[in-house]
Amino acid sequence: MFNRVIIAGNLTRDPEFWESVSGTPVTRLPVACNVGLKRPDGETVIETLFINSVVFGPQAETCRQYLSKGSPVLVEGRLRERVWERDGQRGKKIEIIASRVKFLPSRRDTETETNASAEPDGVETSPEPAADEDIEEQADAEEWR
Repeated sequence: MFNRVIIAGNLTRDPEFWESVSGTPVTRLPVACNVGLKRPDGETVIETLFINSVVFGPQAETCRQYLSKGSPVLVEGRLRERVWERDGQRGKKIEIIASRVKFLPSRRDTETETNASAEPDGVETSPEPAADEDIEEQADAEEWR
C-alpha cells in the first residue's frame, strides 16, 4: 500500500510543542489548506480543509522555533487515523505524520524581498520513533484537538 500526502497551507495556531515520555521532541502543526473550485455557473468557491500535522525529532524543534500562526508551510508525510474512547464516547481523527516540512515564503516576504524567504528550508526528519505508543498514549491523554 502507498500512503503519502502533500499539503500546502497556513498554520491556524502557533505550533504546539512537547516531549514524549521517551524524550522525543514532538510538534503539532494545525494547517488550513484552501482549494478553489469552479462551479458549472462559473462561480469560484473556496473550500478549506483543516488538518493537524505531527512532526518528530529535530525538525519538531525547528518548527517550534521558526513557525507561528499564519506561517505558510508545505507538509509531506503519511496519513494516520487516531481512535480513542473517553467516558463511553469514541473519537476519531485523521492527521499527517510529517516526514518533511518546508517553510514557504509569506506574501509579505515576496512583496518586500526579491529573494526567497528568510526562513530556513525544511529538513528531512529522522524516521518517527519506532515505538510511538507512548506518544499516542500521551496524546490521547491530552485529548487531541
